[in-house]
Amino acid sequence: MKKTTLFLVSLMLIFITGCSMEPPEWAKPKLNGDVKELKIGLSISTLNNPFFVSLKDGVVAEARKQGMEVVVVDAQNDAAKQSNDVDDLIQQGVHVLLINPTDSAAISNVVQTANSIGIPVITLDRSADQGEVAALVASDNVKGGQMAAEYMVKELGKNAKVIELEGVPGASATRERGQGFHNVADQELNVVGKQAADFDRTKGLNVMENLLQGNPDVQAVFAHNDEMALGALEAIQSSGKDIMVIGFDGNEDALKSIEAGKLTATIAQQPELIGQLAVQAAVDVQQGKEVQKTIPAPLKLVVKE
Repeated sequence: MKKTTLFLVSLMLIFITGCSMEPPEWAKPKLNGDVKELKIGLSISTLNNPFFVSLKDGVVAEARKQGMEVVVVDAQNDAAKQSNDVDDLIQQGVHVLLINPTDSAAISNVVQTANSIGIPVITLDRSADQGEVAALVASDNVKGGQMAAEYMVKELGKNAKVIELEGVPGASATRERGQGFHNVADQELNVVGKQAADFDRTKGLNVMENLLQGNPDVQAVFAHNDEMALGALEAIQSSGKDIMVIGFDGNEDALKSIEAGKLTATIAQQPELIGQLAVQAAVDVQQGKEVQKTIPAPLKLVVKE
C-alpha cells in the first residue's frame, strides 16, 4: 500500500512540474541576485571541538557582515545524522550548502542530491569523495603531516620511535594528514604504533595509555588534531615520561599548552579564515564567477618561543 501511495505522489509531482524533473524555483541558484537574499546552510561535523567552533564562527561572522542568513546544524560526529541534517537544510530552501563532512564517503549521497536540484556545495576542511563540489576550502593537510614528521626528524634524528594517533576513519583530513606524515616517516622514522582516536580528546587519552603499555620507549607522538594531542599529553604526563607530542589545528588550548611548555608543537590552521573564504566562495558561485576548485588557507608550525 505504501509503495502504491509513493508511486502516485511521484506521478502527481511530475504532473505538477509540467512533466519535467526541473528543480523547484527556490532550489535554483540565483547567479546575479542581491547577496543579502542568499540563505546559506552550514553543516559542521561537530561543535564539540574548538577548531570547528572557530570555523563556524568565521562563516557566521562573514555572512552577517554581508547581510546573509546562515542556518547552522551540528552533526555531532555522526555521519547518518549529518546526511539527515543536510536533507533538512535543502528542505528549508537554502541557496548554497557549506559542508564540513564527518565522513567524506558517507556525505557523498546528499552532495549528489544537492547537485541534482541545482544547489551548489562547498566543502570545508574535508572533501566529499563523490558528487560535484564547487570548491574545497582547506589547509594543505598533506603538507601539514609532512611538516610534523620533518620536525620530529630534525629534533630526534633518523629512526626515532614514534606513534601516530589517527582521526576519524573515512575523513579526508585523516587520510591526507596520515599520507603526508608517512611520506616522510616511512623513510626517516620508525612508526611503532598507530590507532584511530577519532579527533577526540578523551579517546586520545585512552588510546595513548594503551599504546604506551606496548611501546614504553616511544620518543614522539603525532596526533591528527590538537584534541587528540592534548589527550595523549595527559596520558604521557600520568606515566611520568617525557615524550614529544605534535598536534594539528592550532586551537586555543593547544597554543596555551605550548606556551606553558607542555605540548611540543602544533601545525596551526586558520579555521576562521577557512570559514570566511568559504562564504566568499559561496557568493562568487552564486554570482557566476569562476572559483578555484581548491582554496588553500596557510599553515604554520607553532612551537614555544
